[in-house]
Amino acid sequence: MTPNQRTVIIVEDEADAAEMFAEMMRVSGYRVVKIFRSASAIGIISAEKPDVVILDVMMPDVSGLEVLRFMRREPSLQNIPVVLVSAKSMPSDIKMGMDAGASRYLTKPFSFLELKNTVDELVPAPEF
Repeated sequence: MTPNQRTVIIVEDEADAAEMFAEMMRVSGYRVVKIFRSASAIGIISAEKPDVVILDVMMPDVSGLEVLRFMRREPSLQNIPVVLVSAKSMPSDIKMGMDAGASRYLTKPFSFLELKNTVDELVPAPEF
């Protein structure tokens, strides 16, 4: 890890999708931590205090929305930007995600540029 390198945590149960998101973020200069089960996400997010979290809504164990709601109740985590990602694209799904405290909501599939621009909007560039 280089000084001032920003960290992104990716919580995604599909390994291929997680690796694709991770590669997108590595190319953009981020240090990446991948988590495949949301039950372990809270502990890792709490320990890492990342600059941003990319969080899948539909997880096999605990819903990404539950992880997000926990983060928003926890003082040490509540200000970390969270990008929810989901194949659920109905306006009611998006509203539910935003109401839970998401910073942004991206519907799958999305482009590298969409993800990069969304994360760049939420995370200031490091000072050198």
